[in-house]
Amino acid sequence: MKLKLGPIVDDKPVKATVELPAELHRDLVAYAAVLAGETGQPATDPMKLIVPMLERFIATDRGFAKARRQLAAGKAGS
Repeated sequence: MKLKLGPIVDDKPVKATVELPAELHRDLVAYAAVLAGETGQPATDPMKLIVPMLERFIATDRGFAKARRQLAAGKAGS
């Protein structure tokens, strides 16, 4: 199987407070375990998955990319 995320880079932490539903937290814990098995690295703190997941989501959202281009084009023409 191939997950959308690759190895998680250990980077300087940025503090953010987020309240997650319990089911989503359990899914993040499970995802971290599967990712560890796939990459051969120790299991990552599930909270460290949130940023790469959001980055991946935004990078692959075609509707957002189109809207962002349109917004940039509108500002360039101002």
